[in-house]
Order: sequence, then structure tokens, then C-alpha cells
Amino acid sequence: MDAQCDIGLIGLAVMGQNLILNMADHGFNVAAYNRTISKVDDFMQGPAEGKSIVGCHNLEEFARCLKPPRRAMMMVKAGAPVDALIGQLVPLLEPGDILIDGGNSYFEDTERRMQELEAKKLLYIGTGISGGEEGARYGPSMMPSGSAAAWPHLSPIFRPMAAQVGPNNDVPCCGWIGSGGSGHYVKMVHNGIEYGDMQLICEAYSLLKNGLGLSNDELFDVFEQWNRADLDSYLIEITRDIFSVQDPDTGEALVDKVLDAAGQKGTGKWTGKLALDLGVPTTIITEAVFARCLSAQKASRARASKILAGPAGAIEEFRRSTDRAKFIKSVERALYASKICSYAQGFVQLQAASDEVHWGLKLGEIAMLWRGGCIIRAAFLERIKDAYDRAPSLENLLLDSYFKQAVGSHQDDWRGVVGAGVQLGIPTPGMSAALNYYDGYRSERLPQNLLQAQRDYFGAHTYQRIDKEGVFHTDWRHMRREPVA
Repeated sequence: MDAQCDIGLIGLAVMGQNLILNMADHGFNVAAYNRTISKVDDFMQGPAEGKSIVGCHNLEEFARCLKPPRRAMMMVKAGAPVDALIGQLVPLLEPGDILIDGGNSYFEDTERRMQELEAKKLLYIGTGISGGEEGARYGPSMMPSGSAAAWPHLSPIFRPMAAQVGPNNDVPCCGWIGSGGSGHYVKMVHNGIEYGDMQLICEAYSLLKNGLGLSNDELFDVFEQWNRADLDSYLIEITRDIFSVQDPDTGEALVDKVLDAAGQKGTGKWTGKLALDLGVPTTIITEAVFARCLSAQKASRARASKILAGPAGAIEEFRRSTDRAKFIKSVERALYASKICSYAQGFVQLQAASDEVHWGLKLGEIAMLWRGGCIIRAAFLERIKDAYDRAPSLENLLLDSYFKQAVGSHQDDWRGVVGAGVQLGIPTPGMSAALNYYDGYRSERLPQNLLQAQRDYFGAHTYQRIDKEGVFHTDWRHMRREPVA
């Protein structure tokens, strides 16, 4: 078979198929392969029929289809399956050929693979891809990194197929992130922010439904209004839509039939663990992960609900005494302020990782890569780009003039909403974590002076002072005052 394809893709699950169709729509010849050959045939006889797509029944045939330098994209499960596939492909490639991992791989795996393949004179790219099935088909957000020499060969394919934003829809949500595994790291933090966004939206939903007693039709109207203002985003939009869907069997709201036990694939957990390694407080994302973990303990929660009591009569009294329109507005403002803090934490983590590994991440440009195609796409991201345009070395988004004003003007409502959750017994771990982060970050002095004294007391861990230079240790036990008997 002649080398006729501009790029090839291995892995024909829905994401892989849609990326291939997207590439073909933009005029590229694409080779398609899957380990289960029947999937190749089904694809070629179905969605790929009549398009510039070549179905391959083995990897040798796949490699022969590709024009030099060969561009082979892998869309397989992260971890060992990627390494196994690389092992099969390497003998079929030549110096200068390019392997691309488009899955959710751990960034250190991408770093390792790049080094191993470059030693064999091959080029390796780790590309974070966001947007789900729809994004893959019609324009995802793409975050490539790795062997820089490969980017000129991929840019003419990736940038046209990515989501397009800007006044003329001609700015691609795809740009070179940097070296090594930085693209997969950025995608990981994107997913972590996504965890935070979804959790905060769920808390707003719970406060309005369980606290205020709004119906699903009323929630649809509320989220429709929110989607026309500062909260304009894909996640708010689809949440609005969910409230309108009825179970075809019962005619009742389908969302009320969904089991309240959330799943997760691990990227949120990775974000939290790596934040701890860096010593940065990505607390909202971490709370969102823990909220999913707690939700998964459904049987245990069901038993506890019959044993543990909350505030008696609080919700009934709240509904009688509360101005509904005012509280809905307060929840909107609390959600927006919490969202700002979540993104602020995510971008602080990106900067800390970039500093540690010397990636040189351009945070404003990353915000624009997320402006279209991806799950967290939102008008709000342009505000982040503006903030980094004003101050490229901005330490924290909360210090930007726009975000400072937005959070400051919303904080009374924010505090009231978190307080209402406490009084009503409705958990708001994300909003509470966001508010605690804001209050902690704006505090010049925190109570950790006492913590350091405790550490020095029981473990001689030493401490520093605010009034003199040096490192100190005190024999607290022998200097203490004896309690009165």
C-alpha cells in the first residue's frame, strides 16, 4: 500500500473515531487501526464510508500508509497499554517519525517516553485533549508538548481541527505548551478545575433544590438566566438542559432518577496529590475529589441517614422566611466567587509546576486554549487572559483588579450562602473551601505560629521569629507555667 496518509490514529473508541472524522473533514487523509479488527471494518462501512480514511488490519499496513515523517496518534487507555503499543510500533518506524499520545496519560510517563524515544531518534508528543465526544468531532481543545521538532509537522493538522474562537472564529484552541509532559500536566489541571466547577455547581443546585425547594422547571429557568451573565459556560448550559429531560418510561425528571454516586477516572486525584508535592493549596479541587469519594459510599450514607440527625425544622423555617429571588442571586454570586478561587488555585499550581520543572508555561495563552472545545470552556476565561495580559507575572488571579473587585463585591452573599448551608445541614465543601482559601490568602498572619510552637514543643522542630533573624528552639516544657491543682 502506498504512503498516502497525512496522519494515522490507533484506537477506535468514540473519541478516536470522532478525531479521525474531524481530521478528514479538514482535508487530511487518515489511516485508522484498532486491535479488534471488526471495529475497523464497522467504522469503514459506517461513519468513515466515502471519506478520506483508510482502514488498516494490522500495524505493518498502518505504518506503510503514512507519509514521512510518519505521524501516528494513539488513543488507547493510559498506562501499560500505551507502553505496549509503543513497543509494537517502534520497529515499524524510522528516524524522525512521530508518535502522539492523545489519552489522559500521567505527565511523568510522557516525560519518560519522550526521552526513551528520542534516544532512538524518534519524536514523541503528549497531547492533552478536552471536549468529550462532541469536541473530538467538531473541534476540541488540544494541549501538545514533548519533542519540539515534531510540532511543525503536527501544527498544520492539529490547529485547523481544534475549536476556533475569537471575533472571527479563527483563533484555534491549540498551541504548543512546551517540553516533556507539560501538555498532559496542563490537561490534568484542566480536569481538576473541571472537578471543582462541577462540584460547585452541584452545591448551588442542592442549596436551591433541597434548601429553597425549587422545582426542576424553576432550576431550568435559573440556570438559563445564569448562562446569560458572568457564569456563561458549557457546564452551566448542560446543567440547564439536564433539568428539562424527562424519563421516557415514567415522564418524571430523569435527573431525579440518577443514583447519587459519582465516578472518577483519576485526573482530579492526580491534581490534588501533585499539589501536595508542590506545597500549593489546591483545596477546592481536592474537596471535589473527596466529595465524589463520599458520594460513592452510598450504602454507608443510607445507613447513617437513619441514625444521624441534622438541624430539626431548619429547612421549613428557611423556606417560610427567605426571599427566594434574593437567595437565588446570592447563590449565583457565591458560585461565581468560588469559581474564581478554584481557577486561581489551578493557575497557581500550573505556575508552581512550571517553575519547578522549567516549562515556561504561558498562563494567559493556556486560558485561551480552554476558551473553546473543552469541558470548562466559558466566557470567564477571557477575563483570565486579560489578567495575564495586564500582568504576565501575576502571582494569583485574586490580585488582578477585575477578580479582586468581583470577589470583594460578592463576598457578603458568599458568606451568607455558606452560612445558610451550615444552618440547613446542606454540605457545601467546595464553596466552604473556596471561602476559607480566600480568607486564608488575604490574612497577613495565620495561627500557624501556634502550630510551629507545638511542633517545637513535642519534636524540637525549631521555629523562626518575626522580630529577629535565625532559627530557634525552646525548652517549652521547662519554661511553662504549672496549672493550678
